[in-house]
Amino acid sequence: MSVSEQILLQLTPLPFPFRKELMVKLNFEKMNGLIPVIAQDFESGEVLMLAFMNQEAWDKTLETGRACYYSRSRNKLWLKGEQSGHVQNVKEIYVDCDEDTLILKVEQVGGAACHTGYKSCFYRKLNGELKIIGEKIFDPEKVYK
Repeated sequence: MSVSEQILLQLTPLPFPFRKELMVKLNFEKMNGLIPVIAQDFESGEVLMLAFMNQEAWDKTLETGRACYYSRSRNKLWLKGEQSGHVQNVKEIYVDCDEDTLILKVEQVGGAACHTGYKSCFYRKLNGELKIIGEKIFDPEKVYK
């Protein structure tokens, strides 16, 4: 299978067990229309990244079963993996007590969530000095052309 076919397969919508009309109404007002979202590896529990969603990104995530966020730097929706193919298939959703923060338990396709090429955006540890503890999965210069 070619790389193009693999990416197309990864971007094909998956069946998703959550119906939008049955979902809780999240509080997007506290942070000017955004809520923080923690993406966590479904199997290991490792924290992969922190991102934000607006209402549109939330709706798109529920519709497709794939993590969609709001990019604050680009001011637009951001389907995780749209350029790299490293999509996040949502397996479970947890809502906090104030209904203004989410945890998405995801299957991370391609092995890396971080745009720098690491599995997790939290690949550095502060222990007197900032030390890289994660393994680089891909070279971002080759992926983001």
